[in-house]
Amino acid sequence: MVDVRTEIEINRPRGDVADYASNPDNALAWYQHIKEVEWNSAKPLGVGARIVFVAHFLGRRLDYVYQVKELDPGERFVMATAEGPFPMETTYTWESAGNGATRMTLRNQGAPAGFFRLFAPFMATAMRRANRKDLAALRALLERNQ
Repeated sequence: MVDVRTEIEINRPRGDVADYASNPDNALAWYQHIKEVEWNSAKPLGVGARIVFVAHFLGRRLDYVYQVKELDPGERFVMATAEGPFPMETTYTWESAGNGATRMTLRNQGAPAGFFRLFAPFMATAMRRANRKDLAALRALLERNQ
């Protein structure tokens, strides 16, 4: 099992951060490894919506169909996939951090299978490093566009 929790403080109001980060159409702007996003459900985003994310990780192309499990605007967003080589649940949470800032937490949990099982001991480290870069990119993007 891989369980990686990463957080960052962003100098923007919680609603702004949550609205931007939970919109799958924005993933290409701040997720380094996400290369394509395709909606398999009608917009707007809601529980049950299905979104395909195409990523490149550890030199391989990964296509994931995520389904939204929880959506509490400004508080919590959970999506999960049971398909593919690395079933994953991704959770975003947002908290007010004072002075109009937001603390965002990104948590990825999953159980790698097949090829990825061989790399499980290293995956948490690689995911943590990628998540830190992604959250830093999100912060830079949101703070620049104030």
